[in-house]
Amino acid sequence: MVVDTTTNMVTAVAADIVTNPPPMNTFGTIFRLTTFGESHGEAIGGVVDGMPAGIAIDMAFIQAELNRRRPGQSKITTSRQEPDQIELLSGVFEGKSTGCPIGFIVRNTNQHSQDYENMRSVFRPSHADYTYFEKYGIRDHRGGGRSSARITISRCVGGALAKLVLKQLGISVQAYTSQVGDISLERDYRLYDLSLTETNAVRCPDTAKAAEMEALITKVKGEGDTIGGIITCVIKGCPAGLGEPEFGKLHAALGAAMLSINAVKGFEYGEGFNGVTMRGSEQNDIFVPNSESSESPCLSTKTNHSGGIQGGISNGQDIYFRVAFKPVATLLKEQDTVDLEGNPTTLTAKGRHDPCVLPRAVPVVEAMAAMTILDYFMLNQSKKV
Repeated sequence: MVVDTTTNMVTAVAADIVTNPPPMNTFGTIFRLTTFGESHGEAIGGVVDGMPAGIAIDMAFIQAELNRRRPGQSKITTSRQEPDQIELLSGVFEGKSTGCPIGFIVRNTNQHSQDYENMRSVFRPSHADYTYFEKYGIRDHRGGGRSSARITISRCVGGALAKLVLKQLGISVQAYTSQVGDISLERDYRLYDLSLTETNAVRCPDTAKAAEMEALITKVKGEGDTIGGIITCVIKGCPAGLGEPEFGKLHAALGAAMLSINAVKGFEYGEGFNGVTMRGSEQNDIFVPNSESSESPCLSTKTNHSGGIQGGISNGQDIYFRVAFKPVATLLKEQDTVDLEGNPTTLTAKGRHDPCVLPRAVPVVEAMAAMTILDYFMLNQSKKV
């Protein structure tokens, strides 16, 4: 008798997955965020597990991080008005983290579900409508349901909590809009005063370029269209040694975190794709003695083409990367599509939508980066004796 070992193996793996399902709504290993909620449901929320005990929980800071992501901030974002008020349900006592799970919710208060009624039986181009329907056999047509960018609220809460810990470790995370359409900044983040990022609606540290970007977004919005761009993120103060040499590379973890964000289509760190035109003699980061202080690592590098990560492990230099966002898929103009039965039809979206996601995505990029770095820092600490 011939035994079909392949079938048996697949069956065994499938059974194990059913018994121990992968964390499909959970991010992180030690510092973990589990999210729930839909765009037009009662609330968006989550649970943060692994938060170190004794951390002062700055509610004003957490709310400010949510306000950066909040809709209705300016004329170049959606006009949906949501206060996005955070409510902590557990894990905090007398203003400090207890080490227990931190549960939270942010209630939805300004849904216009009727605006999506004409989308009930059609698939919106480049949305998750069709793929969700094929996977689950059912979908929430109201604003995309679980696939809505509104779900990133939970990420911003988790990121804010992570930032509170990273601040005590001397690690900072700063993102900014570096390109909208064909209007872009120089690739070198050191040429800009990143403290100016929050001084304009686009979240760009170059005020002249920011004005050009805003004008372009306004023009595109007036045409009922959308546009994409790039967000650059810089992590300073990250110690050397974070990351694993094979399948847990730090840049791979950051890339996975960024590619999990709605509308993200690309990720590069260090010189990235730009580095393919360079010679090795141009791109190698030469080691030099570090003379800053006796407490600093014994060496540094003349350049940082590697983006602060070598061999999948942080080397103590600034970590920097770029994240590409596609144009928002919802257009306020007629598009061809098909209905649930596969019949050709047309769709003109209604409602309140972002013509460009980048201004509101900056805090989301920071949040995912902060959670990744803190998780890897805690993983590294757990291996030390």
